[in-house]
Amino acid sequence: MEEKKKKMGCLAKTLLGVIALIVLATAGIYYYFLKTSLSKESETTYLYIDRDDTIDSVYTKVSAIAKPHALKGFKTLADMRDYGTNIIRGRYGVPTDMSASGLFNMLKRGEQTPLNVPIPSARTMDRLAGAVAKKLELDSLELLQALTDSTLIAKYGYTQATFPSMFIPDSYNMYWTVSVEDFLDRMQKEHDRFWNDERLAKAKALDMTPEEVSTLASIVTEETAATAEKPTVAGLYINRLRKGMLLQSDPTVKFAMHDFSIRRILNRMLTTDDPYNTYKYRGLPPGPIRIPMKEDLEAVLNYEHHDYIYMCAKEDFSGTHNYARTEAEHAANARRYHQALNARGIR
Repeated sequence: MEEKKKKMGCLAKTLLGVIALIVLATAGIYYYFLKTSLSKESETTYLYIDRDDTIDSVYTKVSAIAKPHALKGFKTLADMRDYGTNIIRGRYGVPTDMSASGLFNMLKRGEQTPLNVPIPSARTMDRLAGAVAKKLELDSLELLQALTDSTLIAKYGYTQATFPSMFIPDSYNMYWTVSVEDFLDRMQKEHDRFWNDERLAKAKALDMTPEEVSTLASIVTEETAATAEKPTVAGLYINRLRKGMLLQSDPTVKFAMHDFSIRRILNRMLTTDDPYNTYKYRGLPPGPIRIPMKEDLEAVLNYEHHDYIYMCAKEDFSGTHNYARTEAEHAANARRYHQALNARGIR
């Protein structure tokens, strides 16, 4: 009887040992396939799961970055949890230390990684649509249709002419899958954030609306790339507005002619019959001639106080300007510049 008890004890110990080994082996397999680093890359990579993806195409995308054993672990979880019936599109960041289970949970929950979307100082809505669509899942044509839809534009309180003033150039964090409506809502929110009480008060002191400030700022953007002289340029145009003078801004002629490649404004161009032509029509144009840069909005709001009413590009082609108070001074500046153009054969 005693011998039988000893044998039973040994058998129990052996059984427990086998069970322990099975548990350890199972845990090891689980850890190896599901908890070790998935990525075979040396830095964070990004998975883009779009609206047309199926479970097989997701596997293909994961396989491009995953180690073979981790891919097996991911597929096992996806099959067990029926991931193929609820694929959530998005842009997902995969750090080098993420495991197969970590990736699966992120995709299953739709925990997207936001990205920076730059809003450029674009001249036209089609250029804005193209630049934004390059960063987002949005189709550029779909976005352009929204950006030129007068009914939608009116919903945000703008006309087609003033709509560019809603956009404040900067980089904004958003999700790759953002909808057109959510994108525009975000742009309006950023516009309202920029136009705080202090800036609104400065615009009011100029007797301008934010849209009018944006329109003048867009002319400043086009007139000079030299940051230091932008408040000077803004002050010059404010002087002309207050005197009731034509603004006579060359960039508005290019906009009126829909030709941004023009290098030299000729006299015959100045008669172009378009409300954006400030050689023909007094006051500000109907709206911005491009999306103005932030620094140019600030240049208008904090313009330089002086008595210049004329400007002409410097003959050294430095991108800066000579300023004048009288027509005679301006004529001399213009003569030097035109001589420099002729010498370079610019027509």
